Amino acid sequence: MKRNLKNWLVIAALACGMTTTSGQVQAAGWIGDLLGETCCDDACCDTGSCCQESCCDSGCCDGGCDSLAGCNVAEAASSCLPKLNSFARKLDGMGFIQKSDHCFDDFISPMIDFVHFEDPRNLTELRPIFVHHNFPNTLGPANIPAGGSAQLIAMQFRIALTDRLSLIAVKDGYLIDNSEGQLDGLLDSGWADVTAGLKYNLIRNVKTGTLLSAGFTYEIPMGSERALQAVSDGEFHFFATGGQRLFDGQAHVLSSFGWQLPVDQSDQSTTVHWNNHFDVKLTDTVYLFTENSWWHWASDAFDGAALGVSGQDLLNLGASNVDGNNLVTHNVGMKYKPHGGLELGAAYEFPLTDFEDIIEDRWQFEAILRY
Repeated sequence: MKRNLKNWLVIAALACGMTTTSGQVQAAGWIGDLLGETCCDDACCDTGSCCQESCCDSGCCDGGCDSLAGCNVAEAASSCLPKLNSFARKLDGMGFIQKSDHCFDDFISPMIDFVHFEDPRNLTELRPIFVHHNFPNTLGPANIPAGGSAQLIAMQFRIALTDRLSLIAVKDGYLIDNSEGQLDGLLDSGWADVTAGLKYNLIRNVKTGTLLSAGFTYEIPMGSERALQAVSDGEFHFFATGGQRLFDGQAHVLSSFGWQLPVDQSDQSTTVHWNNHFDVKLTDTVYLFTENSWWHWASDAFDGAALGVSGQDLLNLGASNVDGNNLVTHNVGMKYKPHGGLELGAAYEFPLTDFEDIIEDRWQFEAILRY
């Protein structure tokens, strides 16, 4: 009787992912999995259309045919992105990187405030981004003449170093200035600063579809001064980000909170921000989503100019009279995700508050190539 009970306990542990063999995703680890259960559910397990019905593959996902698109994630990524996938496999084989966590392939990444709103999943990916940003006709309480636009061409990347820890690079690229008014005299085209850091996955519950991660980044002041980059000694960003699967993977919510802290507070302002995302699946591959972003300026740049605006996520203008400002923006968008290795998105963003900082509205387009 005791032997049978022991055997059943071993089988249950294996089924729930509490033990792991080579190539499997470790579901248990650290005290971060506070919600306990780690068994997989229908949003993660394979379906009978491709593999054995109700059979969870390695780590509940990417060893077989995922229900997201009815095909193997690794094979789909390999067929669509052969050179990139081949390069990633070589790095994986040398132990430099890990595959993305494909047990949450029914999720999509957020788009609003793309520098600070971090996806809670552990991912290995390249993410090219194009932003068309329109400036208000006037800036701040002094109604400084402005207008025009700026375009940003950027490339983010994330590298899963272990099954929990990842390296993230969230800001870089080239800023193209088409601003008008007095803003045109301040801003010119040039390279953006580079921002990189680490993210650690604290909670990963595959059965409930719950995620929580935390991390930090540092903005390296190495961009073009004419593009209002390379300000002072850079700044840190400390954040927590989480996600929850809803309605068996037909909808999802994501939320993040962050604190942006300059190294030298006399030259740059300090902000806190809260971002939220909600999406629904129209089909197996098409998502509609809406997001909002709240920015609060906690302190001025002591030695800054009295502009009344700070620069949102593109710039940090170092203004001296932004303390207490609040900006809320909202976006609507759509994503196409044929499989776990590719994600294409478009979004339109606009302010909800009377205070606009430097945003009239914004279009954003991106592609995510995920290993």
